[in-house]
Amino acid sequence: MHDRSALAALRIDRFVRERLESSIHRAAEPLVLEHWNAPGEPVTFDEAAAGEYRPIAAGDRWGRPWGTTWFRVRGAVPEAWREESGDLPARTRAEVVVDLGYTTGQPGFQCEAMVWDTAGHPVRGIAPLNNAVAEAVAADGSIDVYIEGASNPDVGSLFTFDPTPVGDPSTAGTDPIYTLRHVEVRLRDLEVAALLADTRALRGLAGQLDAGSPRRADILLALERMIDTVDPHDVAGTARAGRAVLAPLLASPAAASAHTLHAVGHAHIDSAWLWPVRETVRKVARTFSNVLSLMDEDPEFVFAASSAQQYKWMKEYYPDLFERIRQRVAEGRFVPVGSMWVESDTNMPGSEAMARQFVAGKGFFLREFDLDTPEVWLPDSFGYSGALPQIARAAGARWFLTQKTSWNETNRMPHHTFRWEGIDGTRLFTHFPPVDTYNSVISAAELAHAERNYADKGRGTVSLLPYGFGDGGGGPTREMTQAIARTASLEGSPRVAHSTPRTFFETAEAEYPDPEVWVGELYLEFHRGTYTSQLATKQGNRRSEHLLREAELWATAATVRTGAEYPAERIARAWETVLLQQFHDILPGSSIAWVFQDAERNYAAVARELEDIIATSLRALAGTGERTLQVNAAPHDRSGVPALGAAAAPGAARTAPQPDGDGWILDNGVVRVRVDARGLVTSAVDLASGRDAVAPGTPAGLLQLHRDTPTQWDAWDVDVHYRNTVTDLTDAVDVRADGDAIVVERRFGRSRIVQRISLDAGARVVSFGFDIDWQETQKLLKLAFPIDVHTDSATSEIQFGHIERATHTNTSWDAARFETVAHRWIRVAEPDFGVAVVNDSTYGHDVTRSARAAGGGTISTVRLSLIRSALFPDPTQDIGEHALQVGLVVGAGVVDAVTEGYRINLPVRTVEGAAHEIAPIVTVDDPGVVVEAVKLAEDGSGDVVVRLYEARGVRAAATITASFGAQGVVETDLLERETAPAAVRSVETGAETAAATLALRPFQIVTLRFAR
Repeated sequence: MHDRSALAALRIDRFVRERLESSIHRAAEPLVLEHWNAPGEPVTFDEAAAGEYRPIAAGDRWGRPWGTTWFRVRGAVPEAWREESGDLPARTRAEVVVDLGYTTGQPGFQCEAMVWDTAGHPVRGIAPLNNAVAEAVAADGSIDVYIEGASNPDVGSLFTFDPTPVGDPSTAGTDPIYTLRHVEVRLRDLEVAALLADTRALRGLAGQLDAGSPRRADILLALERMIDTVDPHDVAGTARAGRAVLAPLLASPAAASAHTLHAVGHAHIDSAWLWPVRETVRKVARTFSNVLSLMDEDPEFVFAASSAQQYKWMKEYYPDLFERIRQRVAEGRFVPVGSMWVESDTNMPGSEAMARQFVAGKGFFLREFDLDTPEVWLPDSFGYSGALPQIARAAGARWFLTQKTSWNETNRMPHHTFRWEGIDGTRLFTHFPPVDTYNSVISAAELAHAERNYADKGRGTVSLLPYGFGDGGGGPTREMTQAIARTASLEGSPRVAHSTPRTFFETAEAEYPDPEVWVGELYLEFHRGTYTSQLATKQGNRRSEHLLREAELWATAATVRTGAEYPAERIARAWETVLLQQFHDILPGSSIAWVFQDAERNYAAVARELEDIIATSLRALAGTGERTLQVNAAPHDRSGVPALGAAAAPGAARTAPQPDGDGWILDNGVVRVRVDARGLVTSAVDLASGRDAVAPGTPAGLLQLHRDTPTQWDAWDVDVHYRNTVTDLTDAVDVRADGDAIVVERRFGRSRIVQRISLDAGARVVSFGFDIDWQETQKLLKLAFPIDVHTDSATSEIQFGHIERATHTNTSWDAARFETVAHRWIRVAEPDFGVAVVNDSTYGHDVTRSARAAGGGTISTVRLSLIRSALFPDPTQDIGEHALQVGLVVGAGVVDAVTEGYRINLPVRTVEGAAHEIAPIVTVDDPGVVVEAVKLAEDGSGDVVVRLYEARGVRAAATITASFGAQGVVETDLLERETAPAAVRSVETGAETAAATLALRPFQIVTLRFAR
């Protein structure tokens, strides 16, 4: 016996599919089409309008991969569609409907287009599910527009993760990949469209209600009555009567206890991913133009968009569109959000880079729109650093939003609204939308899920609903706003209301003033491979961050000391490039090959620009003479050279290897290292304490090769089952002493590694240099250091401090952190002895505990993930030559780890032909208080800005002294706006120096402004 309600649902679904959807348009007429293929990269409208156009028709092939085809579209609305007055009937609307040959139907992952008027103004974008352009029809019914068609290939929207050549333009092919279906003028029936929206809202709701629910039965019965009322052969003529049948069902209000969803129009546009950055510029323009058109149609619609970079692209490339955006921003309907330059990764950007995401992002929004954005908006980044709450609050942000932790593989976050506490104790009001997507389409299933899923029932009653096609752009559609109108208050459904992020957060804070607290990082139990994928890009980021530090430091000193012009615009451009490439699919290594080809070229250009600034500034500071200077941009003294200064000191010498049986000894009086015949470190003794850092019988500096075949997302994931297969690379082709190093050559598969092991005089760092010719696929290369230390936690550097993570697996939360991120160092320690591993290139690590071979206790094995080779989305990932440096710091305290982390990333420079030494522009009397940046103020005043932080995780008292006169010293936020003193206790200024005495809490960030 058939279920009556199931049969009703089948009947309704078929009627919608075959009658309502097909009756949206009353009539259609073809238009006259011509086309012109842009010869290379995208061109301006003026260049396109001057092209030689040829006829094209439905059924013709068009568009090579990543190409641009311009279509000229002309025609007119048929006279038969018009009333005698010349106006279209009130219940209909003429519109141009375009089907470029869409494949998957998913917007943003295939061909798209922008419609332009003949004067060269962008009108709106078109894509699957949003391809009707009423604006293309002039008031007199004429049609004359250009369509800029982007034949972007679908690299992998179905995520089967098959290797594909189309992500690289050199291998993507040149044959057309799309078939034009139609470009027509159609007469849209607004009454039928409204009936369809009514029906979808009620049918969707019925699908979410319990089988025995009276409300469900009423809805299904009414929908069947509607079908009986609407004549299938005259849908247009009977649609109004059908709507009247459904009206009482739609008018029944939501329950008083219903959850309220604040619907915010959105289009999460990846600044690069399965398309290059240049295509993102056009995606943003298409999406923003769509949004502006929808605002004209629906006066309640509000849209929020993040990423100052994307707004700047509009200002630069689409100035007309940008001015329209500016007008809507002033009205409060187009809402800049997020406070950052891009929606960046937050795990890998360095301290100052993370701060500059806010300085650049907020600065742009303040300059262009006079808006001080109050929230951090990162719906899709791959985990969130424990330093972020303090950085955000220091930039003036109040709120944080993401939904990415809903992707966790193992554990469910216990709250959707809570306060997030960072490593310094700063708390940030945080919300995870329980709808579990940032691309909602306002379906009944999504609304019901959000209400059921909300974890803070009884304490909170509201959540945020970001809706609109995203990732590849597109944004909200009229169908989505129609759904909001019908679910504003609908029995059986949560309430849905147009809103803004500010309105939501203020409402949530007011009703839930004292939410639960989550302490520490928001670790994403997924996408752990992003700490390692695309090594060259990660190296480019790391190197650029440190070059920027040097360029700002020496340029500031040159300006203050010699009156040289500060290269503010050049430095700002370099920062913007680096910040863009910290986007959460570029720096993590999860984009197509084209993206990384661009990134590496950009990093090379940044390096050339910054090296020139550094060289020019140092020459201005050092003068011309006969001296040779060693230049130290790091925050700690080294080898006779002061921090942030330069001296005529000898360079560091290395200890020559001495034969020892079948191996060698490196002994500099501080550390004694033994390397065996296999080129493996078997001992590293701290001579002061007698402690050996290397666990007995377990060599350090061991390369280990794992199979790397993730279950789901190739470039994104490292899954725990990679540990099931491992090959220790102990065999060597050659091991020899060569000058001041032991050189080891290893070969495996089709790859080759040359390793240099050395020890500087007076240092406690055993240095490992690697030249890698990597030719493997679906392999992960680890570097292991088994440390003779008994501990249940490891300390990892993050922005402006460090974080402690358990190395045991007591809980599912501990077990899920089997691959973690660290910046320049990671440290394991007992109370009186510690060992750190520092690096200049990589971010992925794992730390495990195992039983000591003899004598009881445990050892802690620290491993770095050096390189991996996923096949999707870039099948050539990391293939090629790489060089990197790692150091084993024996007997390391936290300050030693910090110091050596800077040292390996900021090597001493040599300046020949100098006249005099360079005194530090600022000094700090506590090595645990670290100067992170020295620069001139963003406002061009000439004031000197110094950013520093407490690095050990303890309370500290310190004095910072500037070697130039200052009229005053004030504490500021990250945007260099004066704030009430939080760390400054006293200030002394004079003609030649200025000093501030500070009292800092653990990991506190302090920004000081020295007025000149």
